[in-house]
Amino acid sequence: MRRRRECLGCRFRFTTFERVEVPRLFVVKKDGRRELFSREKIFSGLRRACEKRPISESQLHEAIAELERGLFARGEGEVASSAIGERLMDLLKTLDKIAYIRFASVYRSFRDVESFQAELAELLAK
Repeated sequence: MRRRRECLGCRFRFTTFERVEVPRLFVVKKDGRRELFSREKIFSGLRRACEKRPISESQLHEAIAELERGLFARGEGEVASSAIGERLMDLLKTLDKIAYIRFASVYRSFRDVESFQAELAELLAK
């Protein structure tokens, strides 16, 4: 936001610029490393999962915004990557089941066909 101001003492006019300061959020990885939360990294992962699916970029941006609101509302400076992954899977379940399965297959790194089938069975049961 740009504002024109005036010094009360000398009457000099000047411009100030204001911007929203977003608190820093760090993601704690499985191996203990910490890295800065990256909206772009999450968007690229979701976009890959939603490739050739009827999901618009605006829907993905809204899902990420919802994720961010929830993370920042917690008021913590750090969040586990597993918490982010689980929340993203919940959001994808509501958007598109195929995108959810794609994301879950990478996120949960299924070891065999049986574990993948168990996830599909749970999805179909709901």
